[in-house]
Amino acid sequence: MSARDMKEKRTRLPAFVKNSCRSRSEVHVIKARLRKARLHTVCESARCPNIVECFSRPTAAFMVLGSCCNRGCRFCAVEGGTPEPPDPCEPEEVALASKELGLRHVVVTSVTRDDLADGGAGHFAEVVRQLRRHLPGAKVELLVPDFQGDEGGLQTVMEAGPDILNHNLETVPRLYPEVRPRADYKRSLQLLGRAAVMKKDVATKSGLMVGLGEEKGEVRAVLRDLAGAGCRIVTIGQYLQPQKDKLAVVRYLEPNEYLEFEKEGSRLGLKVFAGPLVRSSYLADRIFDELEDNETAKEG
Repeated sequence: MSARDMKEKRTRLPAFVKNSCRSRSEVHVIKARLRKARLHTVCESARCPNIVECFSRPTAAFMVLGSCCNRGCRFCAVEGGTPEPPDPCEPEEVALASKELGLRHVVVTSVTRDDLADGGAGHFAEVVRQLRRHLPGAKVELLVPDFQGDEGGLQTVMEAGPDILNHNLETVPRLYPEVRPRADYKRSLQLLGRAAVMKKDVATKSGLMVGLGEEKGEVRAVLRDLAGAGCRIVTIGQYLQPQKDKLAVVRYLEPNEYLEFEKEGSRLGLKVFAGPLVRSSYLADRIFDELEDNETAKEG
């Protein structure tokens, strides 16, 4: 095999990990509104493959607290560097943009800010308060960092009253030193467990990437850990190398393998949404609606 053939084999994506959405009718509207308010989205910063589809719906996952992350995880395209101080106007700008775009389910995440005393918890809480003020009918989903294990930071966020508290485990424990060298699996799992106990009416959620070299048994073990921590929603999607200097894909999972994860999650009492292009905020509104419908049916 020639060097060119080998390169194509490494870089060519299977058809089932390509988003076929080509509609761009609303994309420019979203981007223009974001630029106007100097807002960021993880959709753009993390180079999400679903950006055209999501922006066309329209929906977006806001990324607050700047665009520079302290952690430098080896799978992530979000830039590193020295972050700027939090913008006190940002929480209201997120709420106003969400209202203008007519969002009914607002996802808010952030870069990791280990430089802040509370890890950005107060900023997240203010975003929730502003959304409740300007867009009271919307569901609010927060995808938070680990706050370095600080229970007080988590308490601040939970008391603000989000509908969903998401924190991604990202990968299996064995791969943390390679994939998330400055994170800790037990610390992240503990955050989810604490959140589930603090406010039982707030749905807890987590996400995993696959294709980084994990074994199926390790993924099943993580699902058991999440069920034990009181997590209710889990997303599982194919890892895609965002830049040449990031971790390479070890394997592309076949579509039927995601069905196995969904069945295992159902057996454990989890709502698992799995597929090649699934991301933690992808179709977040539909997943939450399905969870509520299922739980209402069980109560009935």
